[in-house]
Amino acid sequence: MPQLDEATLNELVDRVLSDVGGAVSVPLVRIGDALGLYKTLKKIGPATPDELAAAAECAPRYVREWLSAQAASGYVHHDGGQFSLTPEQAFIFAEPDSPVHLIGAFDTAAAMVENQQKVQVSFKTGKGVAWGDQAGCMFCAVARLFRPGYVNALVQDWLPALEGVTEKLNAGAKVADVGCGHGLSTILMAQAFPKSRFTGFDFHPASIAAATAHSRAHDVTNVTFEVGRAQDFAGRDFDLITCFDCLHDMGDPEAAAVHIRKALKDDGTWMVVEPIAGDTLEENINPVGRLYYSASTMICVPTSLAQEAGLALGAQAGEKRLAQVIRSGGFQHVRRAAQTPLNMVLEAT
Repeated sequence: MPQLDEATLNELVDRVLSDVGGAVSVPLVRIGDALGLYKTLKKIGPATPDELAAAAECAPRYVREWLSAQAASGYVHHDGGQFSLTPEQAFIFAEPDSPVHLIGAFDTAAAMVENQQKVQVSFKTGKGVAWGDQAGCMFCAVARLFRPGYVNALVQDWLPALEGVTEKLNAGAKVADVGCGHGLSTILMAQAFPKSRFTGFDFHPASIAAATAHSRAHDVTNVTFEVGRAQDFAGRDFDLITCFDCLHDMGDPEAAAVHIRKALKDDGTWMVVEPIAGDTLEENINPVGRLYYSASTMICVPTSLAQEAGLALGAQAGEKRLAQVIRSGGFQHVRRAAQTPLNMVLEAT
């Protein structure tokens, strides 16, 4: 048996126990969200377990144990038998439009666990797991995960960072949102720029159905949604084409880049939003890289390998590799126009 450094071992054990504590918190956080416990506590707190249970119409014994677990995790505040949410805790768990609302991350983690058996088989076969075959409502969870970033940055920061794009959108532009998923990004842009016309494309029919329903529910009339792949979606002469957190998931992103260049006007712009990453593994050994490499193993790489070319860029491809893919489509200029702690925004012309 090798000689062990006790301090190093104990440090690693502490980290693993902390990780396991976070993992077993996933169902509890999702229960708190689904039953409105966080929102109710924000509204009435400080409150005893019985008071929260009554307000949320839940069984007191379960609520007491749930609150204890949440306090131990640091997700709610406890003082003298009463529980409450600090402003920071509420910002993460009880305010859907907060830029750091992270319930979607817990939903995604749950879907990843459900997806284990399918991906585990793929480790042996080398084949992929199609987006529509992912366990649970993976696409619902991912849409919810990305929503806070889009709500707080897309119109306010990302589009204005592109040269001349907001001026075109205000005047009336033709826009394609490729890989639109449930259409959150498309609808946000359509609401902000009523003179422009938007079409959302996605290869997953169920996502297009959800996006269409979403647009109708919000009475957005300058947007339509169509089933279409990134390498052959319909339409030409777009002023702007966007891809939000999806280029790395594509089977053949180089073919997509070629088609997108042809579908744009000569002076058109391609906006590519991708997970933030450095160009080497060493640069990505950090909490964000840990999150994205894990999600990439369970979601992104299997999705890409299930498609025709299966280039499998992965969620941590990095700007250098992404720029190579973008330029392969005939784009001459690629620059990082903006970034957040979780995303980079690339402008290609």
